[in-house]
Amino acid sequence: MGNGSGPAASAAAEDKPLARAFESVPAEAPIAMPEQDFRARPPLIARRPLNIDIWARRLLVVALAMLPAAMAAHEMRRSIGLDGISAMEGVYLALFISLFAWIAFGFATATIGFLLLTLGGGRSVTPRALHASEPLRGRTAILLPVCNEDFLGVLGRLSIMERSLAQVMGGERFEFFILSDSNAENGESERRAYQEMRGSFSRPVHYRRRALNIGRKPGNIAEWVRRFGGGYDYMVVLDADSVMSGQTMARLASDMERHPHVGLIQTVPTVMGAATLFARWQQFASRLFGPISAAGMIWWAGSEGMFWGHNAIVRVRAFAESCGLPELPGRAPFGGHILSHDMLEAALLRRRGWDVHMVTADDSFEEFPPSMPDLFTRDRRWCQGNIQHVPLLVKIAGLHPVSRFQLLVGASAYCTSPMWLALILVVLGGAASGLWPAAAILPSGGLLAVTAVLLFGPKILAILWAMADPARRIGFGGAARMTRGVMADILLSILMAPVAMLTQTINLVTILMGKKASWNGQTRDRDGMAIGSAIWLFKWHILLGIGLTLLAIEAGALGWTLPVVIGLFAAPLLAAITARKDLGRRAEERGLFQVADPWWRTQSYRPLRFRWPTGARRPAIVANDE
Repeated sequence: MGNGSGPAASAAAEDKPLARAFESVPAEAPIAMPEQDFRARPPLIARRPLNIDIWARRLLVVALAMLPAAMAAHEMRRSIGLDGISAMEGVYLALFISLFAWIAFGFATATIGFLLLTLGGGRSVTPRALHASEPLRGRTAILLPVCNEDFLGVLGRLSIMERSLAQVMGGERFEFFILSDSNAENGESERRAYQEMRGSFSRPVHYRRRALNIGRKPGNIAEWVRRFGGGYDYMVVLDADSVMSGQTMARLASDMERHPHVGLIQTVPTVMGAATLFARWQQFASRLFGPISAAGMIWWAGSEGMFWGHNAIVRVRAFAESCGLPELPGRAPFGGHILSHDMLEAALLRRRGWDVHMVTADDSFEEFPPSMPDLFTRDRRWCQGNIQHVPLLVKIAGLHPVSRFQLLVGASAYCTSPMWLALILVVLGGAASGLWPAAAILPSGGLLAVTAVLLFGPKILAILWAMADPARRIGFGGAARMTRGVMADILLSILMAPVAMLTQTINLVTILMGKKASWNGQTRDRDGMAIGSAIWLFKWHILLGIGLTLLAIEAGALGWTLPVVIGLFAAPLLAAITARKDLGRRAEERGLFQVADPWWRTQSYRPLRFRWPTGARRPAIVANDE
């Protein structure tokens, strides 16, 4: 049993030192969650015949990506390989063709998603409707892991979901668990806020804080599974900044009951709650550009979908028997606790034969980092976690081929930035040293046009998709405001691209050198940053901008290098300006980066009113009129 349950546990915890864990939980229902042996193939829950249709889809996507890459390779071979290919030219061709194939794969996925959403109505990528004749039978736990978060904000979002569940059939089958890994000081604040507010909820809302943060979030979830997982059929895993409607949670649970071979269903969340200009920009891009790419990915992934660690429903028994993660031998980045656990957990579920699906949902949300530095901090953690997967690709026996591909793509995504930088340096270095004229080595005008189509084509398709539906078009503020937002997005994306290129390159190199990323609580609220701090933070970007400018002048190629060097020089100013909330409010007032209100803005209920402790920050989402 735990330290206690209900009010008795609360009273008992009053006299405990802050270093001790506090919990108010139901009676334990243990379930075994053994560590997985990566060297041995586990038994399959069932053997199903080969799905020819889904493999044909995957071959189609690969063909659509490789065809333009092959044409580009042929064109480049004709222009620079007539007199043989030198070693430097070979490096240039390898980098260019690899990156061309990468963006062609993204374009192919987005094109298929566009066709699905416009011609197919998106029926194959959305969860089915819930019918009154299908009452829910299983019990579902909604897990909210937190670690030094704005706890009042967590409670505010929880209240929105809790009251949404009260409006759907079967809502009484859901219970909330707040799983805290916060430190002792924040844990004491959480305890007081929880004890004050739990009586206001209409369904069980449990809370516990671990005394020791072992294994970070995956360890937090695993501890809950081992102690309480036997009492629940499913668990909806959320992040501290997640919001999901009760209707969607009920639909997901219903789908799990109808399909006993499904181990996990991942929704594709969209961004909400943006306050700074940077977050509003990313929120707009997520809402407008994300759905078509997500629909295409869902179409070819089939039952080999991915898990992003939140906004998903998981079959508890399948997770317990498949996803016990061992601690890896050796030092970081490849040893220690598995960091990017979610993608690996999806692969382990598939290894045992459980299906993993992805669906789109209009009412599954998450927040976005408020500034460029906060995004890059999170991205560094993801980089280390994804790079950790590389040796596991060959060490884990029995992985599905698509799971191996997804893990490889996740890791290789962080190699594209060093490849872009290497491509620029190869072109400029070769021209400056006299190996070739810069104009001779660059792609032809036709090939550059194709590259532009592959890069910006998904944005154009997203505009067409949004324009085709009057309600969706109005949600983005109408055709004129949406077009203005897309133009601003393209400009800002061009400025940010070289910044992200160097940042990800530095992250990858330093992680491979053994410098571990920090996995502390995320920064979810910011209002501006000092320009001096921004200049120091992006000092390497400025130095690279100076170096590239001198090299481009020497090579006689300053013209086509300007977008890169301008972005590098502008990095501090771009970060400082876009981190401001006043500019975010001004953009909202003028209709820039406009998106439709989230689903809870139209609900008849009002979320809980809190009595705010002195000095506490008010959550970003509290009431419908805020």
